[in-house]
Amino acid sequence: MIIIGAGAAGMMCAARAAAAGLSVQLLDHAQKLGEKIRISGGGRCNFTNLGASWENYVSQNPRFARYALTYYRPSDFLALLERYQIPWHEKHKGQLFCDHSAQDIIDLLKNECDVAGVRWRMPCAVEGVERMVPAGAAPMYRLQTTAGVLSAEKLVVATGGMAIPLLGATDFGLSLARQFGIKVVEPRPALVPLLFQAEQWQRFSELSGISLEVLIANGQGKKAQRFVEDVLFTHRGLSGPGVLQISSYWDGQSPIYLNLNHQSNNEHWLLEEKRRSKQQLLTLLSTIWPKRLAQLWPQQLGFKTDIRMAEVADKRLRELAYAIENWSLKPSATAGYKKAEAMRGGVSTETLNQKTMEAKAVAGLYFIGEVVDITGWLGGYNFQWAWSSAVVCADAMAATQ
Repeated sequence: MIIIGAGAAGMMCAARAAAAGLSVQLLDHAQKLGEKIRISGGGRCNFTNLGASWENYVSQNPRFARYALTYYRPSDFLALLERYQIPWHEKHKGQLFCDHSAQDIIDLLKNECDVAGVRWRMPCAVEGVERMVPAGAAPMYRLQTTAGVLSAEKLVVATGGMAIPLLGATDFGLSLARQFGIKVVEPRPALVPLLFQAEQWQRFSELSGISLEVLIANGQGKKAQRFVEDVLFTHRGLSGPGVLQISSYWDGQSPIYLNLNHQSNNEHWLLEEKRRSKQQLLTLLSTIWPKRLAQLWPQQLGFKTDIRMAEVADKRLRELAYAIENWSLKPSATAGYKKAEAMRGGVSTETLNQKTMEAKAVAGLYFIGEVVDITGWLGGYNFQWAWSSAVVCADAMAATQ
């Protein structure tokens, strides 16, 4: 078998398949191994999330991920780390990181491949793929590469998504799927900062660098996706974990909604403070926000922040409370693949077998990892999908050898 892409999913699949006795060639066009792994998690690799479930994924059919995530769980990957005595810690919300460096994960995967007998071909760019069906024999995949012509009965596409093109990300896997008539869900940047029109954002640009916890949503109805995370003001828009999370659900047109003080009933709080406090509005808002935000944000509603609470009409305080809880902003764009941590969309799950990752209509062709229309939340979910989809694929191939 041949695996194209020596990232997290590709190395995991190669090691598992070779350990089961399959002959495996692992190809990658990059000079350096595991560059995306190396920079992940601030250099410490957020390698899984203890709570990983299909509900933590964005897809036209997120339930597709359920089988793989149940077949190979976070605890299984932790057992692998235990074998290598790699120390790790939980940061928060189930997010697990290496104590030392992401290089620990790269070294683990490379060693697993080496011990199992994987044949490395790096750098090796694939220039073309043909599927040949000899009479009375299994299909063969013939690859034209910079290392010559390579052939195998099974071809696994683990080329990842289009995020971070500076590290070599391309649409190769999606193009290959289309070549074989496999449906591709429109790809978009995911886990990415959101930008706003210059004139719309001008008044907020001086808040650049301010961060605070908010409740952020992609709508106001019951079906809206919501996260409680930090957001970061930038010169051109919003970033930070909360914005990266909601960006994966943003439809490219609708507003997003922020509750800037989600732990309080803001109407009750403001009216109560008016009755018992002689302080200025600015002083009060500075107890929940950074001072620059407390000074600037109410001005868009026509409030003078040096006004005393006792002087503000109840009606105006109710308007302020509503605005705090329902700040509506319409992004103009994302910051694109250069700044994105992942890709949304990809090879349609309806074209794949969830128990094998094989294309239903093209025998011997498999897709794993980020190239598939399964995009995890921020916090280790995409790595877990890489491990789980890779193991399901490898074990399914091993079972049929």
